Order: sequence, then structure tokens, then C-alpha cells
Amino acid sequence: MTGRSTPRIEPLPESQWDPEINEVFGRENDGGLPTSGKVLNIFRTLAHHPKLLRRWTVFGNHVLFKSTLPPREREMAILRVGWLCRSGYEFHQHTRIGKETGLSDAEIERLKSDPDAPGWTEAESALLRAVDDLHGDQFISDATWQRLSKHYDTRQVIDLVFAVGQYTLVSMALNSFGVQIES
Repeated sequence: MTGRSTPRIEPLPESQWDPEINEVFGRENDGGLPTSGKVLNIFRTLAHHPKLLRRWTVFGNHVLFKSTLPPREREMAILRVGWLCRSGYEFHQHTRIGKETGLSDAEIERLKSDPDAPGWTEAESALLRAVDDLHGDQFISDATWQRLSKHYDTRQVIDLVFAVGQYTLVSMALNSFGVQIES
């Protein structure tokens, strides 16, 4: 996994959040007490660019919360992207989320190996192969498309492609900016 020991862009301290950032993070506009939990370093880092953060969050929320992919399969794809992109932060954060969707420690470990490794169903293997195709070639091969289409409908395949693209982008940003895992 890639990981910088220090950030290139420090997370923006809460004392420097303006009303727009407070609104994005669900905080009071006057900088008062938080109305939601701790803000992760990825978001605090992107807070340096409030307009981008606001617009990117809408898309990211679709991929993470409104996708037609079942949550477990979505997390398998995201974790595979994080692993392939060597993003320690991404893999760490989504390991927790993956477990919440029912992935076991053994399955999370298996995501680091070949998509056709023993233990995956045909649907899971097809999904992981599609992630590998997209990561390596920026498109899903005909053979993988045929396998994938047996298990996922058109909207789910579209959501998969956009999830892989989203989390590739996120991994690139995390790795480049040196976003650190929260203590």
C-alpha cells in the first residue's frame, strides 16, 4: 500500500472552517457545536476547496448510499479498487464499512488476491473481474461483461463502473495529498 508518512495537504482545522464548510459538514453556520460526528481527514483535507467538496459530495453520496448495487458487493468493489490503487487510507476506511455490510475478515483478505480465487461466487468473481478490467484497461472486456450481465442488471453495471471511477479518483487524491488515517 502507498502511504505518505506526512500529509502534503494538512486537514483544515475546524477553527478555519467558513460558513460554507460548516454547512457541508452539517455544522452550525456560526461554527458552534457539531451537529454530527467527527469529520474524517479526507473531508477536512478537501475543505481547502469548498466548492469542489460540495459538488463532489453529491456524486460520492450517490455512489455510496444510493447505488443499485447491494451494499456488500459495492464494498467489495470499493475495497478492490483501494487495494489495486495501493490506497491504505481507502482500504482502511472501507474495511470497517465492508464489515458492516457483512464481509468477513477472510473475505476482505481474499479481495487482495485474484478475482477468481476459490471462495467467491460466480457473481462476486465477475464483479471483481470487472473492477480489475476497469482498473487495468479502463473498460470491461466482452468476456467479463457477459459474466457480469448474468448477475447484474443494467443500472447495477452502470453503478459499478461509476463506483470504480469514483474510488479510483478518491484513491488518487488520498495518495497524492498524503491523507493520513485517523488516530
